[in-house]
Amino acid sequence: MRILIAEDHPDNREMLTRRLERRGYEVHCAENGAIAVEMAKSCAPDLILMDISMPVMSGIEATRVIRQTPDVNSVKIVALTAHAMESARRECMEAGCDDFATKPVDFAGLVALIEKYAA
Repeated sequence: MRILIAEDHPDNREMLTRRLERRGYEVHCAENGAIAVEMAKSCAPDLILMDISMPVMSGIEATRVIRQTPDVNSVKIVALTAHAMESARRECMEAGCDDFATKPVDFAGLVALIEKYAA
């Protein structure tokens, strides 16, 4: 399974990449939403872990753009955010995210979520 991590914090990118690669996933990274949109087109991920608060283009806006882009509009997108309020979840889902996970990341829970979409 090919996963695109869209995350602006380098330590978070590194930790997620290392842990997911150990589990056998192919991982690509983008440090902002604009790069995530371009990488969604070029690396054809099966799943995007989309940080919501990023510079240049937010994860919300990147999700909206991806949902309007032929050939990648059906990729599964899981929002990752420190904002755990219901309003944040609703905003992510309205933008086109398929699921929602909060930070700090519960890695076992995140892997279960990834596996849900791998099937």
